[in-house]
Amino acid sequence: MNAVDYRGRTTLITGASSGLGAEFARQLAARGSDLVLVARREDRLKALAGQLTAEHGVAVEPVAMDLSVEGCGELLAAEVERRGITVSSVINNAGFGTYGRFHTEEPQRLRQEVALDVMAVVDISRAFIGPLRGRGDGVLVNVASVAGYQPVPNMAVYGASKAFVLSFTEALWQESQGTGLRVMALSPGATKTEFFDVVGTEDAASGTRMQSSEEVVRTALKALDRRNPPPSVISGALNRAMAFSGRLASRRTVVRMVDRMSSPRRATV
Repeated sequence: MNAVDYRGRTTLITGASSGLGAEFARQLAARGSDLVLVARREDRLKALAGQLTAEHGVAVEPVAMDLSVEGCGELLAAEVERRGITVSSVINNAGFGTYGRFHTEEPQRLRQEVALDVMAVVDISRAFIGPLRGRGDGVLVNVASVAGYQPVPNMAVYGASKAFVLSFTEALWQESQGTGLRVMALSPGATKTEFFDVVGTEDAASGTRMQSSEEVVRTALKALDRRNPPPSVISGALNRAMAFSGRLASRRTVVRMVDRMSSPRRATV
């Protein structure tokens, strides 16, 4: 299995100012891909763009945009076209999670979560998939999560949104067969990023070992290097085991087990 050469291609990455998005940018730039980096924090995008251009000689275009707004896909596609850029691959990575019992969550924050984690993925995929299919040599990666493989009490909306992304992306994988476009859902487990700073606690990690961003992105790119990439990939052997173990138990057992794992830890004496 040979590593795919991304020279002469342009990859658009959302949520690119930190975490997995920034790491996708680093590893794809090392493979020669030009980049469009999308996030709200323009200062971080510009700093990363300058670094990657200096290190790898690739063209990097930062685009500061709030992807939780309605119609973000069409807005982003129009902005890219205005700048004269042809996108050949898309990594939908932007998203965030909330933590706590559903009845205590702020309604506006939940709406933003659904807008970014679900609607932005659909919007951006729809805006770019036509040209991507036409090129026949690119990738569309939507970042899901192992949280999407079962209900997640204390992160009910996040888990449900990632279940949507997983199902949605696997359907697009089948629809794209024969076009040359490689579609894949990436499901990390707990990862050392700013995700838990936004969530507000590491209790959401359920006590599992956190992977590094480098490990997760290497897993994704290795899967995409295959002649026939799978519709989805889970990063980490333990995460794969946990995701599939739920198939052996009843729904009642699984949701109760996840509730115990994800509930706030109490001090012991």
